[in-house]
Amino acid sequence: MNTLELLRTKFNYPFPALKNPYADQLQEITETQWIDGEYLWLYEQNPDLRKKYKKTKTAHIASHWFPTASFERLKPICRLMLWTLYNDDLYEEGTPEDIGYVHDRTVAILNGEIGAAEAEIPLGNMLESLRQELLQFIPQESIIRFSEMISRYFAGLKMELTYKRNKTFPTVAECIALREDSICLYPFLQLTEVETEIILPPEIHQHPVIRRLQALACHLVTYFNEVQSVNKDEATGSIYYNIVKVIQHEYGISLEEACLEDLRLHNEDLKEFVTLQASLPDFGIWQDAVVNWVHYMSMVLSGWKNVSTKLDRYNGTAFPNAAELREKFNQV
Repeated sequence: MNTLELLRTKFNYPFPALKNPYADQLQEITETQWIDGEYLWLYEQNPDLRKKYKKTKTAHIASHWFPTASFERLKPICRLMLWTLYNDDLYEEGTPEDIGYVHDRTVAILNGEIGAAEAEIPLGNMLESLRQELLQFIPQESIIRFSEMISRYFAGLKMELTYKRNKTFPTVAECIALREDSICLYPFLQLTEVETEIILPPEIHQHPVIRRLQALACHLVTYFNEVQSVNKDEATGSIYYNIVKVIQHEYGISLEEACLEDLRLHNEDLKEFVTLQASLPDFGIWQDAVVNWVHYMSMVLSGWKNVSTKLDRYNGTAFPNAAELREKFNQV
């Protein structure tokens, strides 16, 4: 079946899709100052792999997710986007035990508890730079909430590696729950305040409707991503936590039928998201700011479709193979 055609024609969002005008400028920084500069040492001997990372156009993804951010405010988000790519690929061949160590050190750096040199993890300097950049725009309290969401991402990643090592499938419900965390959208949703320049109080972030909207956004991006990356996951042995493959395994159906079931689940959650967005509770003086935040949240969904269907990482061969990742992991 043509998964790309399914994504383009059946996964539809009633939200605007905008793009930040600084995308090209920040993509240039990503490629020349970061991939071939600060972080060159990661893949210095592998120019082909560095080219694959450039083709992923991380700054363009960030520009669809944060379409109105200023250049200065978009830059740390672009750095985070590159970090998620590097971190995903670097530890895809790791073990759950390795992830525990990196998890703790990553959160400690982001919270300012230790420095990159003390942490001794490969991406420590990147995280330290990210923290310093974010602190220009949001307070420490927001950084802590952001790092809590990074922690959720690592917890999901650890579960993925456990299923992969054991070569066992979770149930569909278990897979949706772990992918909600490991898709790593929660951290980006917290950084909406970098773009809007409005810091919402804790009680809004803890409100059950806001938490549900964020969970649904994570689900929707995941359902889209699973169809998109099913070929990549088959190639890298990562089928045990791809929702489409888990559906296929649990129900004993064809890949095409599993993709259509994934679409059905997607559309159910999309309907709930739209309903909640249209009937938000009364947040008093924060009402306009909350409505605006949910609006930006919705543009992440349409923006992801708009940019990701054009990326070779999912639609071609622009992802590192398992042998390359294993070799780099052993080195660090």
